[in-house]
Amino acid sequence: MKIDIQKIETGEDSIVIRYKKITPEMQRIIGILEKSDHKLWGKTENGSVSINIYDLLYLESVDDKLFAYTGNTVVRLDGTLNAFMMDIADESFFRCSKSMVINVNKVKALKSLSSNRIDATMESGEHIIISRRYASDFRRLLKGGR
Repeated sequence: MKIDIQKIETGEDSIVIRYKKITPEMQRIIGILEKSDHKLWGKTENGSVSINIYDLLYLESVDDKLFAYTGNTVVRLDGTLNAFMMDIADESFFRCSKSMVINVNKVKALKSLSSNRIDATMESGEHIIISRRYASDFRRLLKGGR
């Protein structure tokens, strides 16, 4: 792969990517660049896709694999929930259990449960349980504190 880097004195910064075929290496590079636009790259049954992080309902870690759920798509992501939370650093995303992160902006309804847990109904109608370990932090977040 040929890399051409030029310093300019005036004008707008720009990046041009030219490729004959999208390769995993090219996808990774594009993913890094698009991350600034709040996009993630992942895999579905149909191949690689990019998704806007604000379209995410929640992320779930299952058997050391990370999955992102939107209204109608499940995308397999590289990485971990901890890495996602550190990279994003956005209060829209809340760690609700050891294996899940929810997009707070996609919560449609909340219901208190026994044992200090919270049932969050997502825009898709799915129910996500916020564990008691994280419930007090979630209540604090809803009141405007972090």
